[in-house]
Amino acid sequence: MDLASLHVFQMVARERSFSRAAVKLYRTQPAVSISIRKLEEWVGQPLFVRGSGARMLTDAGMLLLEYADRMLNLREEIRKGMNELRGLKRGQLSLGVNESSIHALLPALGRYRQLHPGIHVRVHRVFSRDVPREVLNHHLDIGVISYIPEERELEAVEFHRDSLVLVVWPSHRLAKRREVDIRDLGEETFVAHIVESPYRQRVIQMFARQRVPLHMDIEMPTIESIKMFVEMKKGVAIVPQMCVEREIRRGDLRELRIRQMRITRRLYLVFRQDRPLTAAAQAMVAILRKGRAAARKGGLKQA
Repeated sequence: MDLASLHVFQMVARERSFSRAAVKLYRTQPAVSISIRKLEEWVGQPLFVRGSGARMLTDAGMLLLEYADRMLNLREEIRKGMNELRGLKRGQLSLGVNESSIHALLPALGRYRQLHPGIHVRVHRVFSRDVPREVLNHHLDIGVISYIPEERELEAVEFHRDSLVLVVWPSHRLAKRREVDIRDLGEETFVAHIVESPYRQRVIQMFARQRVPLHMDIEMPTIESIKMFVEMKKGVAIVPQMCVEREIRRGDLRELRIRQMRITRRLYLVFRQDRPLTAAAQAMVAILRKGRAAARKGGLKQA
């Protein structure tokens, strides 16, 4: 028994005629009769009362018609669901990102929700070093990292750039400057992120090359706590520029450039190359790529 045979049986039962069912199905009447006969052989009982043509169902026929309706309706639900997935009316998207990089995703996520409100979006906080493994293990559709992964199974697409900046509180002795020399920072207390990263190492190496002391006496678990501690006048910090844009606009913090520091921070989307992205994931990648292309065309930094 297959769904095609059930469909033939359902049509004959509804039309109460082999000939009318054949017309509706664009098949010959003998072909319809053969399909019904094979179905009766599979069931082991007649489906129509003998001598009635197709006007009366047997008990077995009525039971089978009930199940046929359920199964064929379920087939339509499956087809509809698949079409909705392709049309982005339903589905889910799983992203993995660390605490600082989420700032680069927020505008794209807002646009995504506007375009595809039926998609359930889950953003997981994942250490950057763990993102490639989570994508490879199918726990994430897309990951965001600030380096090109070593895993050959992954594709990396750059979608955002920003830079590291020094932030101080508004009344800090250096707050009125736009740029400072690294030697002006030898006596400062730095509030650092407790998580190791390649950019943290680059900052440490930069101070070491310039023979300037780097006092990282305070380490915090989140960027938000770092910003709050700087606002409390307990230290200064070097953070991704995108993470402090709101505080800079409000005047809660001051952004300074360090003359010797030119560290561009690149963010990459990573996903598996050995399987196609879901429609939901493809839509997110398209939005981020479009935003990156617009930023390049306009010569602007994407926010």
